[in-house]
Amino acid sequence: MVPDQTPAQYRAGVIGQPIAHSKSPLLHSAAYAFLGLDCSYTAIDTSPDSLKDRVAEVRANPAWRGLSVTMPHKAASLPLMDELGPGVAELGVINTVRAVGAGQQRRLIGYNTDIDGIVRAVRHAGAGSPKEALVLGGGGTASAAVAALARMGVERAQICARSPQKAESLAELGRRLGIAVKLSGFSEAAELCGSSSLVISTLPPHGADELAGALGAAAARDDAGLRSDSDPRVLLDVAYDPWPSALARAWSSLGGVIVPGLEMLLYQAVEQVKLFAGDAFREESAVINVMCDAVGAPRR
Repeated sequence: MVPDQTPAQYRAGVIGQPIAHSKSPLLHSAAYAFLGLDCSYTAIDTSPDSLKDRVAEVRANPAWRGLSVTMPHKAASLPLMDELGPGVAELGVINTVRAVGAGQQRRLIGYNTDIDGIVRAVRHAGAGSPKEALVLGGGGTASAAVAALARMGVERAQICARSPQKAESLAELGRRLGIAVKLSGFSEAAELCGSSSLVISTLPPHGADELAGALGAAAARDDAGLRSDSDPRVLLDVAYDPWPSALARAWSSLGGVIVPGLEMLLYQAVEQVKLFAGDAFREESAVINVMCDAVGAPRR
């Protein structure tokens, strides 16, 4: 039997480079199948030089519902939008492009669902209501992390970046959102991790491997771990391939609670599905569960 080659009615996808490791196609495809929406979703390797052409294709073709945007395009995609969703302009980065309308009314709207992903993933892990937090990294996802912390009611955030001077925009973002942000170099990361109740690592895969060794050494030297009799000490590591990361293993060995990056990916993805599916979206809890099944994650 010849397989059916009829193209889907609608299209969506994730763009970035590298992108082959992405689990977004599994998550989104499961959601659209459950919703009965005839929408394909694929990973599309997109270089910085081809970004404008890719976005122009989505604008021109009414079959496109939208794009998920990952590194290195989160900042570069923003000026290509016709509109921005709530709070996106102050972040300076997007992770979602929603395409609406047709013909002369066709327009692209930029959103950032990473904020929802971080908040929901951390709360699902039982992080409580910390007043202080530590963010590792100074890029686009770190901006979403600062916004997520503001939404959670965090009052003070420490940002550890390899180039603190390049992360000044995060301090300004914190001021606009009502968080006192302090910047520091990465040499201080191990010590700060040891005293933080909530850590969000926005570093790329293997970006925190050296820190993981330093964290273990510091704990052994001080004869202390991360255990607490009150609120759990929570680490969200947004990198999910390979998993567990070296940082996650070190944190777990010291008694801390780990939030896999897959949790954040799941929750930010369901917000994207809402945007792409429109009126077809329903039963959020059921959608989340089929997405969990697709990547082998526990159901909620």
